[in-house]
Amino acid sequence: MKKLRAQVIKYAKKLNTTNLSALRSGNISVRAKEGNINGFYITPSGVKYSVLKPRDIVFVSLKGRFDKKKKKPSSEWRFHQDIYVNKVDAKAIVHAHSTCATAVSTHKKNIPAFHYMVGVAGGEDIKCAKYATFGTRNLSKNILSALKNRSACLMSNHGQITYGKNLDNAFELAQEVENICHQYINAIRIGIPKILSKKEMKIVLDKMKNYKED
Repeated sequence: MKKLRAQVIKYAKKLNTTNLSALRSGNISVRAKEGNINGFYITPSGVKYSVLKPRDIVFVSLKGRFDKKKKKPSSEWRFHQDIYVNKVDAKAIVHAHSTCATAVSTHKKNIPAFHYMVGVAGGEDIKCAKYATFGTRNLSKNILSALKNRSACLMSNHGQITYGKNLDNAFELAQEVENICHQYINAIRIGIPKILSKKEMKIVLDKMKNYKED
């Protein structure tokens, strides 16, 4: 399990070094098992990622239990729990307050198919989850709704969240979403973008199924 804890720290630090999230914002988790208990490792609450140690990474069971004598998990551990419970293909989760994704999320609108790469999230658009206070079960419900048939979404007035088959996969997707949001902001500065048709996006999504081998 030391390897998984080290991976969480590696990608938590990357949140800072890649400017996806500053200081303590955002969070990282990976599906794990301790003994016969299924759960996940997640970044702790209130600790700068630059000083994280393996012992700081918190194990939370899929039933939402954790050792209260140790560091507290991220205040947003509930939506990690709910994603792992409801998405069997989710092996790792990245939540970021990245600049462009957060800016777009304040408009509380889905990102349409202005560019075919919105398909990396798994659908013909990137959904924006309805707002709810951070750390609440309502936020989890809104995120799960926005993630239906998708592996990434925006979170209204908050940021973005992605999941994947491993941390590298989930983190790369978060970077893709941030880049798409940056392009979208620039596109709407010029005017209203021309949106790709559902027919074209179906073709794109079929091609993307074999877009990457790993």
